[in-house]
Amino acid sequence: QVQLVESGGGLVQAGGSLRLSCAASGRTSNAYAMGWYRQAPGKEREFVASVTWAGGYSAYTDSVKGRFTISREKVNNTVYLQMNNLKPEDTAIYYCNYRNVFGANYWGQGTQVTVSS
Repeated sequence: QVQLVESGGGLVQAGGSLRLSCAASGRTSNAYAMGWYRQAPGKEREFVASVTWAGGYSAYTDSVKGRFTISREKVNNTVYLQMNNLKPEDTAIYYCNYRNVFGANYWGQGTQVTVSS
């Protein structure tokens, strides 16, 4: 099992920044990638960004490219999401995702991000 603990959400004005963190613990030796998804009220959960654990290759959904940056710290099994120039449409619950090399997915409890206009 893998446990994920997220932090860093909050309330920010449009144009502001937040940094989300997600620390993985437990059986983390088979990590393939970690990433972030979000779910806004009344909408389905959507992919935001991910990074592969071995090579550090990152991917982003189009709406956050140039504003969000994902990074990982292997020694601490932690992934970060730096979010700049936040917009009201970024308001959502952000969930950390861990995927291992066998295709199993684990999820964090979610952290609320609210961007006021």
